[in-house]
Amino acid sequence: MNKDIKFFGIDICHLVFDVADSNGNFYQFKNTLSGFKKFAKILDIDSHCVMEATGYYHYQLAYYLLESGIRVSVENPLAVKRFIQMKLSKIKTDKSDAKQICEYAKQVELKLWKGNSKHQTECLQITRLLAIYTKQSTMIKNKLHGESVLGNPSKAVVSSLKRSLKQLQKEIKMLEDKLLILVKQEHQEVLTRLKSIPGIGNKTALMLVVLTDGFKRFKSGSELCSYAGWTPVIKRSGSSVTGRSKISKMGNQKLRNLLFMCSFNACKYNKACRDIYERLVAKGKSKKLALIAVCNKLLKQAFAIAKSGLIYEDSYRSSLVRN
Repeated sequence: MNKDIKFFGIDICHLVFDVADSNGNFYQFKNTLSGFKKFAKILDIDSHCVMEATGYYHYQLAYYLLESGIRVSVENPLAVKRFIQMKLSKIKTDKSDAKQICEYAKQVELKLWKGNSKHQTECLQITRLLAIYTKQSTMIKNKLHGESVLGNPSKAVVSSLKRSLKQLQKEIKMLEDKLLILVKQEHQEVLTRLKSIPGIGNKTALMLVVLTDGFKRFKSGSELCSYAGWTPVIKRSGSSVTGRSKISKMGNQKLRNLLFMCSFNACKYNKACRDIYERLVAKGKSKKLALIAVCNKLLKQAFAIAKSGLIYEDSYRSSLVRN
């Protein structure tokens, strides 16, 4: 740890944020632009602000500090929670949390937070809204089916549900078109190459580009698989504990769900994926485990194709997915 760095642990809520620095000082500011400006006055070039990823509340402050040239780290809340538990702290207040985050910052290796571009932020916002609308659309379809099963459904109820469904589908189409335009502006080539992989369709390729920011955030296919939560967790200790290995699921759930749905088509049309699926099933492994292996293979193929600048071809697939 650089002794010249002054750490600031920040605990954020909706209205205010509490700050504890490495000199033992405490502050509280409003979670508004005026509060950000007051906080910035006590910072200098050697300051390093550390906060948890708390839903949406941390974003405005994090971007403000980043644009002001201040070092910022946004940490996984679970990592901070486990650190506080390790200290056996019996006090749980915003002030104590800020102090513990500051202590956490002094003892771990921090990664600087870079945020997302305005383009990527808008793409992610559209993606989240699409997920909500799609879920609502499914609920309405299920409700319509349930009403029809009654045998004598209310005309007013059915008409209302159909109007709502039609409007949702209209909004979904509009957002999907807008998302496609945004992605093509910066990632047209990557999008085209991804669609050449058997098992990955138009919508899947689009979502892969959005969720990975065009694969720019990752250095290897293995790192991408870890981000998606497909990497195994080994449970072994001494001679008495030998648990079954499971995927970690400590990653992007949207990306994980997306790849799992693709794995069924990949087993049919993607030779490399089909081979690994059939090989594992022949060894007596469960079909679900084999599909998880297919997800890993498919994700590594996507990473390799995106980074190589090449279109997918079976003849060179093995050399593309070594990492």
